[in-house]
Amino acid sequence: MTVWDDLRGQPAVVAQLRQAAQGEGLTHAWLFTGPPGSGRSNAAKAFAAALNCDQEDVSRRGCGACPACRTILGETHSDVTFVRTEKVTITIDEARELVSTAGNRPSSGRWRIIVVEDADRMAERTTNVLLKAIEEPTPRTVWMLCAPSPADVLVTIRSRCRPVALRLPPAADVAALLVERDGVDPAVAERAARAAQSHVGIARRLARDPEARERRLETVRFPLTLRGVTAAVLMAEKLVKIATEEANSSNDERDAAEKVALLATLGAPESGTLPPAMRGQVKQLEDDQKRRAKRSITDSLDRTLTDLLSFYRDVLIVQMGNAVELVNVDLRNELEEFASRSAPDITLARMDAVNKARKRITTTNVAPLLAIESMAASLI
Repeated sequence: MTVWDDLRGQPAVVAQLRQAAQGEGLTHAWLFTGPPGSGRSNAAKAFAAALNCDQEDVSRRGCGACPACRTILGETHSDVTFVRTEKVTITIDEARELVSTAGNRPSSGRWRIIVVEDADRMAERTTNVLLKAIEEPTPRTVWMLCAPSPADVLVTIRSRCRPVALRLPPAADVAALLVERDGVDPAVAERAARAAQSHVGIARRLARDPEARERRLETVRFPLTLRGVTAAVLMAEKLVKIATEEANSSNDERDAAEKVALLATLGAPESGTLPPAMRGQVKQLEDDQKRRAKRSITDSLDRTLTDLLSFYRDVLIVQMGNAVELVNVDLRNELEEFASRSAPDITLARMDAVNKARKRITTTNVAPLLAIESMAASLI
């Protein structure tokens, strides 16, 4: 098993990165782009592992089995820094710290590698802090930036990076990955991959969590019962509740695992009162988790609205003659009946209303419930 095995449906990207890892076309800065779920951060991580792989034979770089590959994939390698934010933006102080880290020579690997998974979450003045370091990097340093699209990164930055463009993999490839890597039943994997619209992380959660599948189905079925303003208000309240429950479900599991890992690292007792020094570190972790929770709820709301959007997408497909496969194939009868009661232009207007709500929630300080209530009224 190599570091490339999880990059399903990305043959061109794997070929490009393999070649660079072998020394052909390697440059000091890379920009990984692709829609959410395409695996851009996983591609960057695999590339980092291949660059610092212990194999002397360049054709075998990225073996996935050597200590360097394992520690990089586990994000514990001393020469590879992973940057992701649970806040709205990456701060200038964090960017300056990255520049300082990038100036250090690698301690054990071939390269000092900085992977910025949320490059689109940097304001212009923050990005400018990185500009000189990327434009004139120190020897043996490689920058890897990840963003949804090239337009999400300043032109001065992207012009100095080699592009790596990922796409959403076919649902069949995502399903095969769930079966092989996670041992998911093939039928469940296929439905989860289709429902997640090939988003690998979401598909994995849907495949492993029956409650998550039920919450998604409830979201997708909302338009079938949407009648009048009262129903729209109730729908908005329920959508916010579903998104919050989904985020909390994911956060609770991760928060508990992080706390267990921290206590183990500190050598804390399994029971009883913690020493003052340990209490301070645990408190810091809990504060970080609370800040992360706010963003995760926003992300969950966006995902919930994406699920809702898939309903109207399928309605439009039916109205246009079923040219491509449906996402919610199990609801075909309901979709066909719903589609018969309106025209494609109305469906497009409803899709615009959902996308407008998504944009307001993710880019402004509007109260989510107000944004979704406004959207729901437009869907009647």
